Amino acid sequence: MTFRLDPATAINDPHGISWGMHPISWRNDDIKEVGAFNTLEDMLLDLADLGYRGTEVAGWYPSKEVTKERIDARGIAIVAQWFSSFIVRDGVEAVIPEFTETCEYLQYLGATRVVVSEQTGSVQGVRDVCIFTDKPVLTDEQWPVLAEGLNRLGEIALEHGLDLVYHHHLGTVVQTKEETIRLMELTDPAKVSLLFDTGHAFVGDGDVMGLLEATIDRVKHVHFKDVRPEKLAESKELGRSFLDSFLAGMFTVPGDGMIDFTVPYRFLIEHGYDKWILVEAEQDPAIANPHEYGAKARAYLESTLFTI
Repeated sequence: MTFRLDPATAINDPHGISWGMHPISWRNDDIKEVGAFNTLEDMLLDLADLGYRGTEVAGWYPSKEVTKERIDARGIAIVAQWFSSFIVRDGVEAVIPEFTETCEYLQYLGATRVVVSEQTGSVQGVRDVCIFTDKPVLTDEQWPVLAEGLNRLGEIALEHGLDLVYHHHLGTVVQTKEETIRLMELTDPAKVSLLFDTGHAFVGDGDVMGLLEATIDRVKHVHFKDVRPEKLAESKELGRSFLDSFLAGMFTVPGDGMIDFTVPYRFLIEHGYDKWILVEAEQDPAIANPHEYGAKARAYLESTLFTI
């Protein structure tokens, strides 16, 4: 196993896109016991060996000093970190201190993005709520509160050299194509961008391209996540929560499910996208070995996407 990322053998996208893999394949933040046996070093060694150039920060990472020492040793870049905002519930002023700390942490690690998802009323982490039928909805009065708050956070992010990329996410107030478009229309493009996630778009709307085509001018970060059709159907039939759906295997890496990634990939490169795409799949690493699935995803990228 390679102990440091070798640029000569790392994933080399012919269109200049940088490829990474999300830490959620190794360990889960919402269900702490899932993947608890994996360490930061385990993940970094896998990433270096597989040729993925970067990853994001997870809640289980050590201090920024230890994290930086280890990513530098393995040659892996930190791209971003998730931040749960409660702008509608608590007001943006209450959110700013923790958000600023997150931005300072990311700036120290050399990241370029901060991923924000509004969690007011979110059911993504609730085990007894069906993710397919029950989700929070903002009132007309709450939409501008969220938008103005995100604009303020976007200003703080820029002060730290970061782009704020908003994550449309199952079980939250901004899940659907219509909700995501509305948020983009209400926010300042100079301060708020979009993280486009194929898995959440597909499960949320039954379609990947509708959202991407409508928001391409705002996309500054991408997650490529696939969906297993039989597990999606099963989870819908059983009324599973988001957490139980992923534990049942609803998500997987590109090339292992039902999404044709040649379509969004071609669209992205045709529109000049040359930033990061992270392979992501919420799975139980005790069942879906991260190194094995990372290798499977790389094989798909190189055999199917990079030949376009």
